[in-house]
Amino acid sequence: MSNETPSSISTKNTLKTVINVEDVEPHEVVPGILRRRLPATDYARGWLIDFAAGTEWPEVDEHATEERYFVISGEVIDGGERHGPGSYVVFAPGSEHRPRTETGARMLGISMMNA
Repeated sequence: MSNETPSSISTKNTLKTVINVEDVEPHEVVPGILRRRLPATDYARGWLIDFAAGTEWPEVDEHATEERYFVISGEVIDGGERHGPGSYVVFAPGSEHRPRTETGARMLGISMMNA
């Protein structure tokens, strides 16, 4: 018998947190954009965002710290550039952007905290 915990079960200790992102309740940012806030630490916070086709982030997103996202599916248009599945985008502190999509998209992001 294995001592492994299924990935759909939440576990937490002082060094590791495991969740299934589909178990995190989504919150509507604006119609057609859902955000799941993933567990955070003192160093970073994570989020999963689902964009319906034809949606745009409601305001310009300004970064006091570094932010990164990975496009899981669909296509994100950001700063006039198209980022498809597998794209990993990194924004430096002081940058800004306003992502949108024509096709719909799912992205996993990490925002760094002040250390």
